[in-house]
Amino acid sequence: QVQLVESGGGLVQAGGSLRLSCAASGRTFRYAMAWFRRAPGKEREFVAAISWSGGGTMYADSVKGRFTISRDNGKNTAYLQMNSLNPEDTAVYYCAASGSAYSQIPDEYKIWGQGTQVTVFS
Repeated sequence: QVQLVESGGGLVQAGGSLRLSCAASGRTFRYAMAWFRRAPGKEREFVAAISWSGGGTMYADSVKGRFTISRDNGKNTAYLQMNSLNPEDTAVYYCAASGSAYSQIPDEYKIWGQGTQVTVFS
């Protein structure tokens, strides 16, 4: 069974940057990876996804141009580089893995991490 552990969250001023990491351990296969987030009082929302090879990516409109998803399969780790952060980006960020093609649909992802808190203050 694959386990996912996120790291890199924290407190950052608006306009700043953070890089989240998602390390996969256990029996790893060709998983698509994604990041979702849940802000206080809001539904979970899709942020970004990447194919197994890294050749395919997709982003939510709200983060396009500011966030970049990437992966290093040699390290079994996915990343989310977040630039130009604003208070609306405050949320718990979760990484997820899917044995299917990458998508923005949460139900396609069967393995989830525990989440890492990102707080952006103005």
